[in-house]
Parts: sequence; structure tokens; C-alpha cells
Amino acid sequence: MRRVVFNQKGGVGKSSIACNLAAVSAAAGYKTLVIDLDPQANSSHYLMGERLADVPLSIADFFSETLSASLFSRKAESYVSETPFENLWLMSASPELAELQHKLESRYKIQKLRKLLKELKGSYERIYIDTAPAFNFYTISALIAADRCLIPFDCDAFSRQALYGLLRELEDIREEHNEDLQVEGIVVNQFQPRATLPQQMIDELVAEGLPVLPVHLASSVRMRESHQVNTPLIFLDGRHKLTQQFIALHDHLEGRDSDQ
Repeated sequence: MRRVVFNQKGGVGKSSIACNLAAVSAAAGYKTLVIDLDPQANSSHYLMGERLADVPLSIADFFSETLSASLFSRKAESYVSETPFENLWLMSASPELAELQHKLESRYKIQKLRKLLKELKGSYERIYIDTAPAFNFYTISALIAADRCLIPFDCDAFSRQALYGLLRELEDIREEHNEDLQVEGIVVNQFQPRATLPQQMIDELVAEGLPVLPVHLASSVRMRESHQVNTPLIFLDGRHKLTQQFIALHDHLEGRDSDQ
């Protein structure tokens, strides 16, 4: 399973969702890999903290080497690093990704990530891909390489309008590049159950037939605390309400996968 977490709107919790679902997957016993394609490297910092400075190779090194005329190529595992958490590995990002993007686009390297993930297929049972909040080269590469897409959504009016355009763009990717790509669902994040407008908006999206997932992730200061200590919630506070919501969302997605 290769799952990309994407929304072109920033601040909707992509990195938090990708890393925490991956951490729940790892805690459940699945050998799990997170691939960070965002030059800001939020997922990489979240999972590694100060250890990130010691990572020898990143996903940027992989893309840089695809531009080289040399016939030398490393094994895919060379770009993977262990995290401090059992069963959880990382292919880290770096700011160099932004510098490489134009060269990669001009050389049409859009299929390289897909080939890399095929090489890793037998090594990891679950792969989660975090992306920048932009429909750019790396995001398209991820959508071509993945078989699932989760869309974080924060119940904002601007997010709603952007959501319709995003779904059209995903359909174009599916038709033109990756017919196996499935929009797995819309993840409602930073949900406030006592507020009227968020629930009203969710009800309207469901009535429109959009794939809103039944598990909603609450807004909680505990998430910011987990960022601060570079520890996903399942390893920081397994009994917390938000942790339990991530577990429920993970189990829901796993249950749907087993039914297909």
C-alpha cells in the first residue's frame, strides 16, 4: 500500500496526519516507511528531531543522482533511514528539493519516484508520502507512484472551494497517468464538535456524495506538544483522545483495504 497525503492548501495538517497514521501502522506491527517530499521537511523533523542532521542521504540525493550522467546508481534502501521508533523508517526531505525541481521538470523525471517505490515494494508493507501544499513536480510524482490518496480538510470555506478543484485535478492524474490511484477519502482535521458550522459543512459535503471519512480528528494542544518533542502521538500518549482517533482512522482504512 502506497498512500499519499495531499492538499494544496497549507495548514491543514498533512504532515501530522501522514506521520501519525504511519506511526500507528508501525505500532500495529507493519513495516512502515514515510517519504517526505516537502522542502520544508516538517515530517522529517517531526520523526527525527536532532537526529536528522546525521542522516547520510535524503530523497533530494536520489533526485539529484537521477540527473547525473553517471551509470552508477544506489540501491533504493540507501536513501532510507531508521527513526527512533520500532517498525518506522524515513526517506527524509531537504531544502535542496526546491533547487532541483526545475531541472527535474525540464528533464521529465516524473516517473522516477514510481520506479523507486517499485524497488522498495517488497521491503515495506505500508508507505506514507507527505507532500508540499502545491500541485508541483513532487506532488505529481507522488500521485503517479501511489495507489491511495488522503485529503486533509479543515472545515474552512476557502478549503471547501479548493477541494472541488483538487478533486478534478486528482481525476485528471488518474485518467492520464495512474489509473490505479484511488481517492481514499477526505480526512476532517482540527474538528470542533461543539461548533455548528463545521458539522453543517461536513453534512453538506456528504450530501454532495463526497468521500468524507467517518472518523474526524479533533483540534488539540497535544498535537503541538508531540511536534515539540518529535514523538508521534501513539508513542507519546496512547490513551489520549486524539491518539484514539488516529487509531480509529487507521483501522477504518485498513478495514476497507482488506475488503477490497
